[in-house]
This record gives sequence, structure tokens and C-alpha cells, in this order.
Amino acid sequence: MKKILILYMSLLGLYACDNTVKDEDYQDPKKVNWSERVAQVSASDSLVQGQSYISIYSQIYSFSHHKTYNLTAMASLRNTSMHDTIYLSKADYYDTHGTLLKSYIKTTVYLAPLETVEIVINETDISGGTGSNFLFDWQTPQNCPEPIFEGVMTSTAGQQGLSFTTQSKRLH
Repeated sequence: MKKILILYMSLLGLYACDNTVKDEDYQDPKKVNWSERVAQVSASDSLVQGQSYISIYSQIYSFSHHKTYNLTAMASLRNTSMHDTIYLSKADYYDTHGTLLKSYIKTTVYLAPLETVEIVINETDISGGTGSNFLFDWQTPQNCPEPIFEGVMTSTAGQQGLSFTTQSKRLH
């Protein structure tokens, strides 16, 4: 009986250490439907315009420059105003070499007061590399707080976890 219990515990331990994750185990996060957020903005609205940059890492180096570690990356787009709607006219994703990979916004869209939307780069999508980034063009009403753009990068394997954040920098 003791040998069976030891064998059972050993097999259970080996099974618990299996960190192989299959694509079918993942559930895609709710994707933003940008076409449902289209906004009409006219020049007479006298909005303040800005552009923000944020670094996003779909991979980081591990041990040396020859070994990389894949990450799930999320760009969090946050309207910090309690009262005003803000507008985004660009959310462009670039790779390490500055090549445009994807434009997420095709026309001006809105974010309601205190609303947050996310753009998620799956862990299996390593096209951005170790130095990917986003550029966001935005517009706010006069005296409205600026939006915040944050990057959240995560990865878990077995009992190991890794996460870190980045914050945007206003370019103009």
C-alpha cells in the first residue's frame, strides 16, 4: 500500500509540473469592436490634440541575447475624465525595427468618461519582438485630463510568474 501511495504521489507531482499550455486552453479576451465606437469630430469642437508613445514587450531576453522569453502584452487605454468623452484617432503597433505591424483604429473612436479598453497581444504573437511600441493620437475637450496609456506584460509557466508595467510618454 505504501508503494502504491508513493507511486501515486510521484505521478501526481509529475502531472502537476506539466506547464505545457495548448492553444485550445486559452480563451480570447473580449476584443474591442472599434467600429461600434466611431465618433464624428469636427474642427469647430476646439479639442486639444496630443500623441503618446508607450513601449510594449512581446518578448524579453533571458540569460543572454540569444534566448528570449515570450510575454502576453496589453496596452490599456484609459479615459481619466469623470465627465468628458475623449477621442482616439490612431493606435498603431510597431515592431522593434519601427515597422508598422497593425493599425487598430481606422477612424476616430471615443472613450466614455472613466472608460478603459485594452489591446491584447497574445503570448504566441512575437512579431513585435523585444522593442515593440504603440503610438496613440488623441483629442480631449479643453481642461480635460489627458488619457493614460499603460502597458502590462505578463507570463506564467508552472509556478513561475513574471509581470511588469510601462507608462506612456506624451510626445506632443
